[in-house]
Amino acid sequence: MLRHAPRVPLPALGLLAAISGCALEGGASAESPGVMALDELGARNRAHTELLIRERYPSAEQCRNCHPDHYREWSVSPHAYAQLSPIFNAMQGTLLKKTNGTLGDFCIRCHTPIGMSIGEPVFAPNADRSEVSREGVTCIVCHRVNQDFGKNFGRRSLEAHDIFAPIYGPRDGAELERVLRSDSFGAVVTEPEKLGRRIHREARLFEPITHSGFCGACHDVTLLNFRLEEAFSEYKLSPAADRGESCQDCHMGNEPGIASGYRNEPAAYVGGFPTSPAKRTDHMFVGPDYSVVHPGIFPHSPEAQELASIEEWLDFDWRADWGTDEFEDEVTDDRKFPERWNSVDDRYDAREIIEDQLSLIAEARERATQLLRRGYRLGDIEVEKAHPHGIKFRVRVENGTDGHNAPTGFVSERLVFLHVILTSASGEVVFESGDLDPNGDVRDLHSRYVHNGDLPLDDQLFSLQSNFITRNERGGERESILSVNESLDPLPFLRPDTSASILTGRPQGMRIHKHGIEPNGHRWANYEVDASKLTGEGSYRLRVELVAGMVPVNLIGAIQHVGFDYGMSPREVADAVVEGHRILWEREIEIQIRNPR
Repeated sequence: MLRHAPRVPLPALGLLAAISGCALEGGASAESPGVMALDELGARNRAHTELLIRERYPSAEQCRNCHPDHYREWSVSPHAYAQLSPIFNAMQGTLLKKTNGTLGDFCIRCHTPIGMSIGEPVFAPNADRSEVSREGVTCIVCHRVNQDFGKNFGRRSLEAHDIFAPIYGPRDGAELERVLRSDSFGAVVTEPEKLGRRIHREARLFEPITHSGFCGACHDVTLLNFRLEEAFSEYKLSPAADRGESCQDCHMGNEPGIASGYRNEPAAYVGGFPTSPAKRTDHMFVGPDYSVVHPGIFPHSPEAQELASIEEWLDFDWRADWGTDEFEDEVTDDRKFPERWNSVDDRYDAREIIEDQLSLIAEARERATQLLRRGYRLGDIEVEKAHPHGIKFRVRVENGTDGHNAPTGFVSERLVFLHVILTSASGEVVFESGDLDPNGDVRDLHSRYVHNGDLPLDDQLFSLQSNFITRNERGGERESILSVNESLDPLPFLRPDTSASILTGRPQGMRIHKHGIEPNGHRWANYEVDASKLTGEGSYRLRVELVAGMVPVNLIGAIQHVGFDYGMSPREVADAVVEGHRILWEREIEIQIRNPR
């Protein structure tokens, strides 16, 4: 059902602003910074352009020199994946197309603040973006902010300076001053004309970065009557907020998902020497998202970027075990490889990087699973009726956190559901709910197979995914996959909106119908198995699984028409999404059916 859709080009809504003193190109005015499109510069000028951008927006790779542990954690985080995600890019591209471009940078300005600051196109392949832009929510997105902007939906001003400029964090610069005064940390320099280890000359205390409101700038999208994401708003009304616990306490502490304190470790290693131990926050920021792209591209890795470009990594077949002894020992002389990977030494080097990347991905997935298991809990299973005339039972699903709803954030695309299987003593499946169709969707209203009549609707499905409810152009409402309205009339009459979509983040006439669970709350999933499905008296085995997915596969089908980055087909993206599903909890009980005597 999912197919490989052709790419539909969208008009470029911006240019890459290479901040430099060179002559203006592309009709830039004398008052504006030098502006030139990256593809107009040619490959020989690209490195120079990247350098010019870094002089105003330092990359995470530069920060890695003194903060290797922070970099490693961040490199595999959802923050680091924010702009690389092909699903995000196709989704915001689809919304741009459906709103005739009036959505502007509403979505992407949270995903690549640097890219939008330097004027990159709103819709473009990541291979055409600057390296710093591809880093998504990179170091300076938080540590070069010097004002408390509050809830402004990602519209924050970053201080645009080189690596030597002040950074802002949870403590003052006393330790940095000690480093600069000491001879124990090697040759550190704070001026561009000097040789040595380049570091920022000042660290300033910025108290808002320690409070939840700082996170709310991007993790609370509520405009006018539209409430797309309410993680921060939910937190403000939660018991955790009443206790004084912050977002950082649960999401940057020792254990993901609970306020468990912080490590006491050096914040930096300057010239290989540690700074004094202090409160150390975790920067992995694990959550429900996971990567579906080639491991040579993500996590961020300077070694991977140095070895090959994005396009070259896409030609490296890591799943076929290139670069392993088992594979290379079987390679014949007439075997053809992409030009970049003709050398067996290069394939071995690439495999070593891939193994390191996969190990880091596995570590992040384990921590993310811990987080989700603390947020979603599988409670009691209560059998209300066990009789030859039928079985009735219910399952309790709990929100294990008291900091926000479960799910939270972009709830309209968070798939959390129960998979329930009832089998007879002979192993025959007599009842199932929460199973997946061939596309990987649950059998709800948005399953293509249900829509086409190939599979029945799962009318007992328990799902915590919320729904977009859109008002049609000619009245009535419908449940929608995307936050755009559609007409069911064969002769639609479309009245243009009276305001640009960028002011609201979506067309008018739309709301979200929430199905999540409040902090410390619970919901019961009720099931009934008709007598006609039973095989008679005896023992039945009931298995219940609580499953979490990143997004529903039907979203992939809804956004496939603009194409996916890295040349991925909709089928490849969908398969990767389903492969990432997590069974958070599972439980089995036995149900005995006997005729009353």
